[in-house]
Amino acid sequence: ALPWYESGVIEPLSAGFDYWADPYTLFFGQVVLMGFAEFRRWGDYDNPGSLSKQWFLGMEPIFANENGDSKYPGGPMFNMFSLGQTEEGLKTLKDKEISNGRLAMMAMLGVFVQSFVTGTTPVTNLIDHLSDPMHNNILVSFGNIGGSF
Repeated sequence: ALPWYESGVIEPLSAGFDYWADPYTLFFGQVVLMGFAEFRRWGDYDNPGSLSKQWFLGMEPIFANENGDSKYPGGPMFNMFSLGQTEEGLKTLKDKEISNGRLAMMAMLGVFVQSFVTGTTPVTNLIDHLSDPMHNNILVSFGNIGGSF
């Protein structure tokens, strides 16, 4: 089976695995789509509120940020259930959104480092640790990186 961290590897490392498109097309498509999204966001930094004025498939009201601060989440899609009914409540929700995003990025960094160090998936590491906790743990993994400590 192909480990998840090798699924997007471009040839020749991904030889023998069929995608719906070749890896170069997938990579180029990802660059174009993410570039489009990031340049739109960057335009809103330079000219706050511009995303709600520029035509985009009729979805302009979704991008409207009522507080005018483009660096924080906002608009009808952020508070669609009206959980932040007061200004203080909405500020708390925005702070939680930013904090949880940062926590998720650190968690993914941990998953990437774990996969790099052990060469297996996190689920495999968990199963190995539960089957033999004394010989499959973080100290043993770090001891195998560049020799023993």
